[in-house]
Amino acid sequence: MDFINTGVLVALWLGILTSISPCPLATNIAAISFISKRIGSVPAILLTGLLYTLGRIIAYTLLAMVIIFSIISVPEIARFLQKYINIILGPLLIIVGLILINIIKFSFNVGGKLTDKIGKIAVNSGVWGGIILGFIFALSLCPVSAGIFFGSLLPLSIQFNSLIIIPFVYGIGTALPVLVFAIVISFSANYVGIVYNKLQKFEWWAQRITGILFILIGFYLIYSYWM
Repeated sequence: MDFINTGVLVALWLGILTSISPCPLATNIAAISFISKRIGSVPAILLTGLLYTLGRIIAYTLLAMVIIFSIISVPEIARFLQKYINIILGPLLIIVGLILINIIKFSFNVGGKLTDKIGKIAVNSGVWGGIILGFIFALSLCPVSAGIFFGSLLPLSIQFNSLIIIPFVYGIGTALPVLVFAIVISFSANYVGIVYNKLQKFEWWAQRITGILFILIGFYLIYSYWM
């Protein structure tokens, strides 16, 4: 019950928060809009949106699985984390919280020329290019999404001993806003700007409220496990 009520719900919210952050949100809209112009029909655009979100889910799930499995497969690290994960989680949450409220700023981007080349192949692959774009854009982590993924999601997965479910739910969370834009674009591209502006306003408050909560929870964990 703890696992269902806490880990899964937190992972879902972190995924949504990641997807509506400025950098991923702009990338998602641009990707779906670009492919949609090449396809044209409403069913194909919707299918592309679904495949794009599936690509994101696969990318985040696989990335988390590889990292977590690599960590827990080393007995010394596994025992260390089992013993000290709650002690480590407090400072990590504070750092992620400071990133979310824009006090800590850093440059982080996974990608480069290889990603650009794969992206060009994807956009020329029609509907099925959506899954490739979703996969590679999910791995092109921006500062906020990198902070959430490495600083919150991975520790959460380790704490709940969830190699697949929590990363998978996180991927679903990142996909939900993308599906909304795919539906909007498929019926009327004129509404994209309106939805984008509303999501940006929501994201501003959501990111800062979540950041403050993370900082408070981080201090609580430090008080509980350090003191």
